[in-house]
Amino acid sequence: MLGLASSAFNLIIVEGMMAYIKSCTELEARQVLNNKEWTVTKSQLWAFVAILFARGAYEAKNLKYSYLWSTKWGPAFFAQTMSRDKFTDILWFIRFDRKNERSERLKTDKFALISKIWEEFIENCQACYKPDANITIDEQLFPTKARCRFTQYMPNKPDKFGIKFWLASDVRSKYLVNGFPYLGKDEIRGPNISLSEFVVTKLAEPYLGCGRNITTDNFFTSISLAKKLLAKKTTLVGTIRANRKELPKIAKAKKDKMTKFSTKLYR
Repeated sequence: MLGLASSAFNLIIVEGMMAYIKSCTELEARQVLNNKEWTVTKSQLWAFVAILFARGAYEAKNLKYSYLWSTKWGPAFFAQTMSRDKFTDILWFIRFDRKNERSERLKTDKFALISKIWEEFIENCQACYKPDANITIDEQLFPTKARCRFTQYMPNKPDKFGIKFWLASDVRSKYLVNGFPYLGKDEIRGPNISLSEFVVTKLAEPYLGCGRNITTDNFFTSISLAKKLLAKKTTLVGTIRANRKELPKIAKAKKDKMTKFSTKLYR
């Protein structure tokens, strides 16, 4: 079973991606340490990833990394997989782009520090899985306090600070089928297109015209979006905000004469 999980994971995080991360990480470490001999192997990078996953599986995300190697508190897995010093080095120096090329790429790509790896990750996710009939679209805040232009503060989330991603997932399996980060104003989005409609249509685009259904919450749901999706053989299910101008008055009324569990359809 472990081998099967590993081979499936290698279809999404492929060898080329790990080779690129290895190259970027070594470049950063050698420049910072002024040590041309510093290196990290692919096996060590995979072990590093395994420790990150194991930390989550042990539900120890709030536990300091140093404690994981403690003979008193830490499971033996961590010390057996990698030394604490090597893990700390990789954690400090790991990079997903080449810094000497970054300034030029940032002119056209706000997400340049990781966009190459992220885009290939999404492509691999889509190539490896055909989603079921129902896809859900929502936002997720990945916690971080790193200083960047698109860090979000969302007081209603468990982690208040982070980078917000728009994600599309298969409802049945929870498998990620598309996603992109929120980086502020997007020049690609037209002036007459709302952010919610832009996000849904961009995430659903690979799966339109196939008779699928999109599920959204009240940030995204609107009648205009439903009509646009329906024109592409895709249905929409979602809650809708009561203050939407497009809603009929009866839908906004707190009291009405409709029979409980009945439905009225409007054209």
